[in-house]
Order: sequence, then structure tokens, then C-alpha cells
Amino acid sequence: MIWIVLAIMIVATIILNSPTIKGMIGEKSVTNQLNKLNKEKYIILNDVTIPSSSGKTTQLDHVVISTYGIFVIETKNYRGWIVGDEKSEYWTQVIYKRKERLYNPLRQNYGHVMALKGLLSEYSELPFIPIVCFSFRADLKVKVSSEVIYTSKLVKTIKKYNQEAISASDVKQIAATIGNANITNKDIKKQHVKSIKLDISNKRNKISNDECPKCGGSLVLRNGKFGQFKGCSNYPKCRFVNNSK
Repeated sequence: MIWIVLAIMIVATIILNSPTIKGMIGEKSVTNQLNKLNKEKYIILNDVTIPSSSGKTTQLDHVVISTYGIFVIETKNYRGWIVGDEKSEYWTQVIYKRKERLYNPLRQNYGHVMALKGLLSEYSELPFIPIVCFSFRADLKVKVSSEVIYTSKLVKTIKKYNQEAISASDVKQIAATIGNANITNKDIKKQHVKSIKLDISNKRNKISNDECPKCGGSLVLRNGKFGQFKGCSNYPKCRFVNNSK
């Protein structure tokens, strides 16, 4: 009986640590928060996949349409310290002594906004409000002016935008346009996920001759016991070494 319980716990741990499952949990948490909004004032669309300007597709976690603007919400369910700034290509996730890089979610969400602008090009000067939403598992230490918040602050953040800029009739038409463009074909959505994973893999495997792939610092030429090598300029905080010359 004990072995069965242990087996169940191990399987449960593996499942819960899956990036896909963690992403789903994060998105569900945000959906629950968005459901607190007044349905007469806000139209909520979850898990929207639309064509992008690059000819591919882009997946938006949540879009909220209202007379106050179009809120484009990117969900992240990372844990540990999240360190970064507005313009960096990558942010850093720190868990004890381990550091991992993640693509700047502000840049990621900018791509989502641009895809929506292309889709809604017939409307002029629509106010888009991008929001990046982290779960309570993260400890945000980012230096940004954009909306990078915890899930628990989402509704409050949306409600602080209270100046009407879109007519009620346009709100319904915009929601319908996005809904009609939403790609529901499972094969296409699977291809989108596959494409994203490939892009992430390529970025992780690419080692720049000038940039540390671990922390983003500069790589400098050093002399060691076995000859010259390139090491991170942030040593000893970062001990990355590239032995290829």
C-alpha cells in the first residue's frame, strides 16, 4: 500500500512540474480572477490563437475587451526570483544558486499586441493595455514601467483604467472579429506549440561569442591552467565557461 501511495505521489509531482500543466494552472488562475469582472462591461476571451504578421500564428492567453481599452494578458507561472528590466531581451529566474534565462515577457506580449493591431486595422487608435501576470510562486524583482503584476492584482489593475475610449457597439464588433479569427483547429494549435518549443530550444542552444548564455553578461578572454578560455565577466557570481575559441 505504501509503494502505491509513493508511486502516486511521484507521478503527481512529475505532472505538476510539467511546463504545460504549470502553464494551464497559471492560466486557470487568471481566468478565475477575470470572471470577477462585470460581464456587462468586459468581454473576456481566453486562449486565443490568431494569425500573426510573420505568416505564423500567435497564442494569447487572455484578451479583455471593454470601452476602456483592450487588455492583452500574458500569464507566467514561474517560481523563484524574477529579475529583469524593460529593454532586456532576456530576464533571469533565480532559484537558490541556479539561474535560468527566460525571454522577456514584455517583448512576447508586444508581439501579441501587434498581431491584434493587424487584425483590427480597420479601427483607428485603439488603446491596447498589455499586462504580464505572474503567480504568487514568483518573487518579482523587475525594474519596469509596464504592467508586470501578480495575479491577485489583476482585477484592480484593469479597473484603474476607467476612461472610456471605445464605443459599446465597437466593443462587441471587436470581440466578434477576434472570436471569428480565433483558430480552433487542434492540428494548427499543436503546430503553434511545436514552433514555440523549437524557437525556445534554438535560443537555449545558441551560445554567443560575446554574451554569456547563463546570465547575459559579457564573455571575456581569460588565461587558465590549460590555456585560454572565455569566461563570464560576472565571475565569481556567474561561473560560465566557454572552452571553444
